[in-house]
Amino acid sequence: MTARENKQYRMPNTRCPVPNRIIAIDDDQTFLKSIRRALITSGFTSIRLEHDPGKAVSVFKQDETFDIALIDVSMPGMDGLELLEVIKNNSPETECIMITALDEAVTAVSAMKRGAYDYLVKPVEKDDLVLSINRALERKRLFNITDIGKGTRLPELLHIHAFKLIIFGSADVLKILKEAELHAASDIPILITGESGTGKELLARAVHAASPRSKSVFTPVNMASLTGSLFDAEFFGHTKGAFTGAEKDRTGYLEHSNKGTLFLDEISNLPMDLQGKLLRVLQDGEYIKLGTDTPRKTDIRFIAATNEDLEKLMAKRKFRKDLYYRLKGGWLHLPALRQRKEDIPLLANHFLNEFLGKDKNTGIEEDAMTLLFNYDYPGNIRELKSIIKSAANLAQGRKISKIFLPHNIQKQKPKTKPKHRPGTTPVVPLAQMEKSHILNVYNQTGNNKSQTARLLDIALNTLRKKLKIYGVK
Repeated sequence: MTARENKQYRMPNTRCPVPNRIIAIDDDQTFLKSIRRALITSGFTSIRLEHDPGKAVSVFKQDETFDIALIDVSMPGMDGLELLEVIKNNSPETECIMITALDEAVTAVSAMKRGAYDYLVKPVEKDDLVLSINRALERKRLFNITDIGKGTRLPELLHIHAFKLIIFGSADVLKILKEAELHAASDIPILITGESGTGKELLARAVHAASPRSKSVFTPVNMASLTGSLFDAEFFGHTKGAFTGAEKDRTGYLEHSNKGTLFLDEISNLPMDLQGKLLRVLQDGEYIKLGTDTPRKTDIRFIAATNEDLEKLMAKRKFRKDLYYRLKGGWLHLPALRQRKEDIPLLANHFLNEFLGKDKNTGIEEDAMTLLFNYDYPGNIRELKSIIKSAANLAQGRKISKIFLPHNIQKQKPKTKPKHRPGTTPVVPLAQMEKSHILNVYNQTGNNKSQTARLLDIALNTLRKKLKIYGVK
């Protein structure tokens, strides 16, 4: 880790009018003093040192607040993981960074599951420490802006054009998109997780479109397709004659994507030996084109995606821990469609409009929508899109009823029947999701505000205010 790299991520300046409060807890007082020196020379001024974990517990139970807690894993009386739980229970807004003398994946995974932000191994380099703290502060800033934890208000998307292809009405999805928009403003790597078919590449493209790099190239790469020497040739590029079969110069992904965004899809499928090569590019921002000896610079925003549990792969030593933490500068998790059922009617009608056109959309009957609503979609949004396309083909211009749905969906036992207003497409029960209903009706009217307000029996100004809250102009 170099000081240059720390600058590359464009983290916020720690020298600010209101200093970030940091507490370091370790039974080794010599180590604590070295931490203080490293932090002070890096611009942090509000630092508290505690060598007794019991006293640290008292501090947090007395409602004293800190932005960052540096916690040693192995301490007498109370180990760091126990202390981590106490801190997260009493001060959930404190970002915790674990420090240990043992580089053990199992301990790292356990710490992350209990709420730790990062995991550093002694001896801790100053640049590593500062980078980890700055990333944690950036995460804390994002959460404070969006009130993600408190849920006190709905965030507003400022780059609506960037997210226009993502169809949603769910409050949870809106908050995820706001996180994505805020991450887009920086250059930190982003890890997008979620089941297959949840729209990870679509979200990655939206982050790129909302970023300062939007006018540069977005390059998607399926990491599962890269093995052995193919990785070097595709990523780094090569000159004519670099190896047998290299009949002409080839521009690699790193050169092609310079100043833009490189999307690493299915990152979990990259073999271990190739993970190290990718890590070096992420660390140094440099690579060597095959057939040359001169290092080249690259300025790329990296976004990775996976439907695998990388923490489990780390525990099995099938995914590098250092690469995982490097990629997870920002983390966005897309919920499965069964976890955002209020969006099913919105998505179903959107796909029907997409296949037939708004003028030819005959709609979906209530019994069919009920079946669609109750289905769990192992293939998520991608599966719903295929179902609607198939049903539209079978309906041949007629309204879609349950007989046009796949047999496994038709044979479901009724669970929940979506309620709807007379004369409109059925939507999800509205008690806790008013905005989902409003966005659904707004979509049905072709984004006609006046008609939507009449159907909902609300004033036009009221509708405009609500749409503004939902990020719709």
